[in-house]
Amino acid sequence: MPLPRILLLSLGGTITMTRSLEGGIVPTLTAADLAASVPGLAAVARIETLSPLRRPSAGLTLDDLIGVARTLNGRLAGDLDGAVVIQGTDTIEETAFVLDSLVAGDKPVVVTGAMRGPESAGADGPGNLLAATLVAGSATARGMGVLAVLNDEIHAARLVQKAHTALPSAFRSPLAGPVGLVIEGEARIFLRSHRSLTLTGPLSDEPAPVALLKMGIGDDGRLLAALPDLGFAGVVIEGMGAGHVPEALAAIVSTLVGRIPVVLASRTETGPVFSRTYGYPGGEIDLLARGALSAGLLSGVKARLMLQLLLRAGLDRAAYAPYFADP
Repeated sequence: MPLPRILLLSLGGTITMTRSLEGGIVPTLTAADLAASVPGLAAVARIETLSPLRRPSAGLTLDDLIGVARTLNGRLAGDLDGAVVIQGTDTIEETAFVLDSLVAGDKPVVVTGAMRGPESAGADGPGNLLAATLVAGSATARGMGVLAVLNDEIHAARLVQKAHTALPSAFRSPLAGPVGLVIEGEARIFLRSHRSLTLTGPLSDEPAPVALLKMGIGDDGRLLAALPDLGFAGVVIEGMGAGHVPEALAAIVSTLVGRIPVVLASRTETGPVFSRTYGYPGGEIDLLARGALSAGLLSGVKARLMLQLLLRAGLDRAAYAPYFADP
């Protein structure tokens, strides 16, 4: 059986960074450089490389990711068997989620990176890239949507979060755990999660700025109330607990939903926004009745990206709910 044909597409990140003359590490390596540095990679896949960007992941934009999705949709319609997107770990959970929302078809797409630069002792980039390539070329990963693979763990895009600033084991899916592992050179899938709805229509080139506000004790809502006049097209509120805000903000939400979409998420690490438990002003029953839309299980950062995509897709607000609903 021929080896799978896998595209390695690099956007930059720590995995590509070497030390500069000024001190500190900066993106320098290409996808081809990375592929050449991984022992055994050529034995598991026929590799093609592409390096459209060379940036730290905090510098990526939604337009960048939309461009990557377009590239992947075009290339995966051909004879590729899968693809690996290489980038910095700071925003892997966001990139994986955007690509999961935009890349059609059932061929595996895997996002990976590294917590340690290639010049560091114990650099994790080569191992992560090899594991990601194995998953991207595996028939068992087909139909699962976009996956994130690091530290030999396979995570679903909708669930994965970066949970540590330094450790190679920085990525977790606290709601359900990894969906699989890479063991003895093969992808072993233990849980098959349902992928999210995919946006397949055209997206506007016009930006749709969406604010992300985390609630805290005593927030008086002045920033929330000012958002439309600041040019924001929508807002995601990271509420306390299961989706709650101070009572004084409830009336502001009522006014806001008449002007821009308001999505209610939770500031906690994991768990859904409730819908029918807390009935006090500012509780989730009250806020949803005022017209806020539940983010379901999505984190605030992922809900923000989804709202931006929906706004750029030009969908009627009444059609938003299924894209936030639990799959």
